[in-house]
Amino acid sequence: MPEHRIPLAVPDLGGSEGAWLQRCVAEGWVSSAGPFVTAFEAAIADVAGGGHGVAIVNGTAALHLALVVAGVGKGDRVIVPDWTFAATANAVLMAGAVPVFVDVEKTSWALDARLLERAIDEHKPAAIFAVHVLGHPADMDPIMGIARARGVPVIEDAAGAIGALYKGRPAGALGDAAAFSFNGNKTVTTGGGGAIVTRREDWAKRARALSAQSRPGTAYRYDEAGFNYRMPNVNAALGLAQIERLEAMLAAKRAIAARYDAALAGRADLSPMPRAPWAKSGCWLYSVRCAARADAAALVAHLDAANITARTFWEALSPQAPYRAYPAIRTGMADSLSGTVVSLPCSSHLTGAEQARVIKALAAWRGGALREAA
Repeated sequence: MPEHRIPLAVPDLGGSEGAWLQRCVAEGWVSSAGPFVTAFEAAIADVAGGGHGVAIVNGTAALHLALVVAGVGKGDRVIVPDWTFAATANAVLMAGAVPVFVDVEKTSWALDARLLERAIDEHKPAAIFAVHVLGHPADMDPIMGIARARGVPVIEDAAGAIGALYKGRPAGALGDAAAFSFNGNKTVTTGGGGAIVTRREDWAKRARALSAQSRPGTAYRYDEAGFNYRMPNVNAALGLAQIERLEAMLAAKRAIAARYDAALAGRADLSPMPRAPWAKSGCWLYSVRCAARADAAALVAHLDAANITARTFWEALSPQAPYRAYPAIRTGMADSLSGTVVSLPCSSHLTGAEQARVIKALAAWRGGALREAA
């Protein structure tokens, strides 16, 4: 009998999830209001270092709404790292604004602060997105220093970075606001969902109102044009049960990353994502860099033949058809990462035997030698 397929990253539902969902059904709170929503908002704000949490229907909506409450509107420009998930740029377009793509740096694969001053001076942005890549924080102090000096708000795209730390401070407490995702492949999942966290009470209050169509009471009267962005109570219940086990899941993710690191030590053809000394990554999606696109594709195919699921990761956005008309400041770093990064199985409940299978398969594969990054 063939060995079972090892998935890439699937939910770890070993706690109170079933009990909380049954309670939602028993009490009739299954839609976009209910006690679990309020509790989840408080819990996610606590994980992110305080402030105010607003539960949102998904991560893309959270990014969009964060821009709206930050004052971004039609024709404004927003800085977006060139190596990120499409949702970061799409949220800018949803707000009627213009993305300005800025390249990333090799220490964290995140926004290159060395290019930020130029980007601000040339494009006068209304906001900056700083993406925490693969659960590893961006280097936020220089980003925030430049942004503060020029009066530009910074929104953390912390989609996969719950529990990550930057110089001891949690992701979500580093900028003016942060957006989290709780999709099914994230460390904490609500099935589908997101959240905004901000220390600005006025932003949180407006985000909560806008997410509910800006209808303050039971009458069909509205304060402004809003959105149907509220998170349902059943999703919040699932998320609250997940947060109860967050520290254990983070510890498991970091232990999995450490075992992969040890197995890959000394290899010239595979390099783990760098982890900077100033960060404690949440190790959301363990990923390795190959020398070329062809090597990455060959590695994915090799693992697939062994019944192991792996995926190539992001590609630079600015050269792609939906985005190539927008401004970009590029060094080639995002291009060098595009199609060469492969994510490996790293569910928080990945067993030792399963990881040993992945490591054995990696040991049987060889690619070209890596060169120094841009």
